[in-house]
Amino acid sequence: MIHTSAFCLAQEAAQRDRAAATDLKNVQLIAMSAAAAWAREAASALRREAKLGREARSPAVVSPSELKEELWVSENPDRGLAS
Repeated sequence: MIHTSAFCLAQEAAQRDRAAATDLKNVQLIAMSAAAAWAREAASALRREAKLGREARSPAVVSPSELKEELWVSENPDRGLAS
């Protein structure tokens, strides 16, 4: 499942709060480990979101005439000859 950076950062904060709210060392250790994992996931999500933003802003490389021509070309040489 792909998470957003906002969700990952919220989970990281929740885990850090959980670690701060307890006196049990084992719970603190696990919560801090989970917070670190969510921080790594947030960084990954930020890179993914930035990449998607760049791709959305990039101009179309293929012109409509090239696209139409590409749809006509087939690996099967008999395709298009039946009609």
